[in-house]
Formats: sequence, C-alpha cells, structure tokens
Amino acid sequence: MSRPSARWTRTAALVAVLTAALAGALSAPANARPYVPKSDGQVLAELPAGAHHAELTARRMASGRLDVAVPLAQFYIQQARSTGDLRFLGYAEAVLAPWVAPNSSAPAALVLQATIQQSRHEFDAALTTLDRVFSRRREDPQAWLTRATILRVQGRYALGVAACEEFGRSADRAVASICRQSLRGLNGHLQSAYDTLAQDPAQGLLDPERAWRDSELGEMAVRLGRDAEAERWFLEELALLPHDFYVRAAYADLLLRQHRPAQVLALLKGQGSIEPLLLRMVIAERQLHDPHLAQDRMQLEAAFGAEAERGEPVHRREQARFLLEVASQPRAALAVALTNWQVQREPDDALVLVNAARAVGELHQAAPALEFLRDQGVLDARLGIDTAAPT
Repeated sequence: MSRPSARWTRTAALVAVLTAALAGALSAPANARPYVPKSDGQVLAELPAGAHHAELTARRMASGRLDVAVPLAQFYIQQARSTGDLRFLGYAEAVLAPWVAPNSSAPAALVLQATIQQSRHEFDAALTTLDRVFSRRREDPQAWLTRATILRVQGRYALGVAACEEFGRSADRAVASICRQSLRGLNGHLQSAYDTLAQDPAQGLLDPERAWRDSELGEMAVRLGRDAEAERWFLEELALLPHDFYVRAAYADLLLRQHRPAQVLALLKGQGSIEPLLLRMVIAERQLHDPHLAQDRMQLEAAFGAEAERGEPVHRREQARFLLEVASQPRAALAVALTNWQVQREPDDALVLVNAARAVGELHQAAPALEFLRDQGVLDARLGIDTAAPT
C-alpha cells in the first residue's frame, strides 16, 4: 500500500466529530490577546485544501503561536483520519512539539497530542498526557471525552463512566448523556441504555453531536440483534457526516452479515486507502468473486507487512479478520486476535477472537474475551453465546 494508515478507534472518531462543538474555546490561551494583521491581504497561515501539506510559512508560525499551531494540528489529524495517511499524524506531532514539551502549559495542544498517541495504540501514554491537561485545566471537556473513550477501548468501563461524569460538568446535558449511555451499554445495561438514548431529545444537538448519538444507537442495535434498526441509525449518521469511515465500516459489517456484498462495494467505493475499509472491500470482493480481489488483497497484505516492518502493528483486529475471512488461515488469525485482545477490548475485538477460536474448533482459546464479557456484563447477539453463562 502506498500510504500507511492510522488505526482510528472510537476516541479519534469522537474527538474528530466533536471538535467543532468543543474545541473553539480551547484553541488559544485564555489570556492571549488577539493578533491583528496590518492589512486585509496579510496571510496568517495557509491550510491546504484536500490532503496537501501546509506551506512552510504556516508551520514556522506555529512554532511561536499557539493560535496557529492548534488549528493546524487539528487539520493534520483530520487529514490523517479522512485519508488514512499516517504521515499527517507526524506533521501534527511536529507542529505540537514546542507546545507539549515538559515545561509547556498548553492544554489544547496536549489534548491533541493524546489523540495522536491513541491513534498509535499508545493508550497509557495518552492517559498520562491527559493527566497533564487536568493538572492545568481540570474542567476540559475535550480531554475528559478523550479519556472516557480511551478507557472504553481498554474495557475499563467504570473509570470511563467517571470520566463521562466529569465531561458532563462542562458539556451540554444531552451530549453528556451520550457519553454515559455509551458506557452503560457495555456494562450490563444495554437495553436500558439503548432505550434512554433513543428517547433523549435530539433537538438542539449540533450535527456532530447528533451523529455521535446515531452511531452509538446503531452499534447498540447491532449488539441487541436489531439489524434493521441499526441500519436506520447508521444511515441517519452518514447523512450528517458522509465521510465518517468509522460508521461506514460498522455499516459495511452489517451488510456483510446479511450477505449484501454488492452494497458494501458501493458504500466503500474510492475508500481503499483506509485499511479497515479496504478489508471490508476485500471480503465483499471474495464473496462476489470480483476481479479486483487479487489486486486489493495484495494491497492489504502489503499494508500489514509495512506496519510490521515499522513496528507499528496497529491494525491487528483487521489483520486477524483478513487471515480468517480472506486468507483462510484460522490458526494464524487466532494468534493475532489473542495478541490484539491484550491491547484493545472492544466488542469487535472479542468477536474476531471468538470467531477465530470457533474456526479452529477450540472455543476455550477465546476464554480471556468471554470471561471479560461475563464480568462486565457485555451482551452481543453477534457472538451467538450467552455471556452470562459458563462456556
């Protein structure tokens, strides 16, 4: 693959869609005086269209001006997410470097640094960076949201709920409810969390906030086994944020389970630079005996190989699914899924581990995931297992 991509988990997706709602007040120091240009024609910073690199002048300005560095880093992070190009995270990190040094006091920059660390699966490092934010600015909603969703990825739900409560001190009540219910839905209260969130009024929510709500409802509906409702929520979310690849991947999985591969390819057309989406394309092509399968499979294998060479195997979940559903190597898939489970504990991580263990006829190999699901009260109809009962 020509461009390596970042592994964007729930944290990056949520921070990206909520940046417009939360970041405006956080992008510059509270006591910073606005800079007034000498003329209307003076260029302060050049943020490129599409996926092009910013001009050197803007990057030089960012080293001395936080009000330039933060939006420029946000732009790079968004470009990494929308294009799948990991190099943009490096650009963002370079822009933030002067502002995240040990002696720096720039909470907005530190939150973005934590987002970059999360995208590389450096979860503990990201939490440490957020602790620096809280030591300077306790009530930082974007930081608390990021913390809540990192803890969610790690399966530390009780701490995640506590972070949602902190988030709620500075966030709109309806937005804070989305955070809380998303965690309750994973911690033994799936049905009530779904009902509560579905009944919460959506009036007054900004488009990014409503999109977050719809995506959570879609995922909850999937785990409840209500695919028709999930499809409706996913389509509503994509109407608000058409380029949200996280939800495109979730919707593609639903279509694949329903044996609708042609619709998967239509949904993901032109998205092959993003590895999680390329995986779904390859699975759909295999089901259809599509002539593009060989080329796209080779591209995906090259991407996994490049990650291994860099020492950044951030797509282990996708690699396990590829080995299981495309390469027909269930034993290798199981090994990768077990390694992935040590780092990330979302329902989809449990699902690929259980499926791989089933494929080799050794369901007991999935015991780490199944024990975790039982302990936490996580329900997921896709597993076909009662996680409340012994296996």
